[in-house]
Amino acid sequence: MVLNSIGKRKTAKARATLKEDGEGKLRINKKPLSAWTRTSKLRIQEPIRIAGDLFEQVDISVKVNGGGIQSQAEAVRMSIARALAEYSEGDALRQKFLDYDRHLLVEDYRRTETRKPSQSSKGARHKQQKSYR
Repeated sequence: MVLNSIGKRKTAKARATLKEDGEGKLRINKKPLSAWTRTSKLRIQEPIRIAGDLFEQVDISVKVNGGGIQSQAEAVRMSIARALAEYSEGDALRQKFLDYDRHLLVEDYRRTETRKPSQSSKGARHKQQKSYR
């Protein structure tokens, strides 16, 4: 059995492929988890720790692109959690994820605000400074 799941954070998108009958391997962009920085690695491991023995029965391969390092880590984390929640029978694991952190399963809908016309290129609401003297 093969499951696919998607995780998004800002502009980072991650696609996780979960394969049944594995040994608990995790590959991100064809590299092991040890290639990531320490803080990102800890964030990515959260759903794996919560799932416990369930993770040792499967192999997960994740492809991620876009965004920065932290956004990619959050997207990977979400895609892994969604795949594990779909793979497990019942709602027990899904409820554990929601109790721990809602963003393991639910996407953050916030996006950057678009720049308005006839304003400077510094931001969405940045106005040109005006001098009275």
